[in-house]
Amino acid sequence: MSSFKNRLLARIFTRFPSLVERAAEKAAPLKIEGIPWTPVTKPLKESTVALVTTAGVHLASQKPFDMEDPDGDPTWRELHSDIPREEYTITHDYYDHRDADRDLNIVFPIDRLQELKEEGLIGGVADTHYGFMGHIAGAHVDTLIKETAPEMTRKLVAAGVDVVLLTPG
Repeated sequence: MSSFKNRLLARIFTRFPSLVERAAEKAAPLKIEGIPWTPVTKPLKESTVALVTTAGVHLASQKPFDMEDPDGDPTWRELHSDIPREEYTITHDYYDHRDADRDLNIVFPIDRLQELKEEGLIGGVADTHYGFMGHIAGAHVDTLIKETAPEMTRKLVAAGVDVVLLTPG
């Protein structure tokens, strides 16, 4: 599907959310047993927090997410806390991100996270966060579940991250 057509459909779906609800009703549900749940074991004011966004956020210098593959792109991009916000961009044609283009914090609230740290409400902000492109279907779902998401999780654990905030696009 062309990028123009994707963006046009995203704007139509944003304006008429009932169309999205109808499409979602037709989609086969993903069945997962034994959802891994990890309880929070320390207070937030002592915890290091990372962001994981499925809004298609990445650095302009990084490879864009694959918008040509109709099943999406299960890969991730590292997003560092100290990068100027204007160096980030969004590659995702399946939602209207014009507002997020003006204020990245709508989908990647890194400045709000820094404010929570400065206020002492969280212990720290991770140095590295992760960006995915939220449209993942077909065989890429298996790749996401078995490869890319576990790999990202290992990196978060190795970095000492205690809590992850997931933000959609």
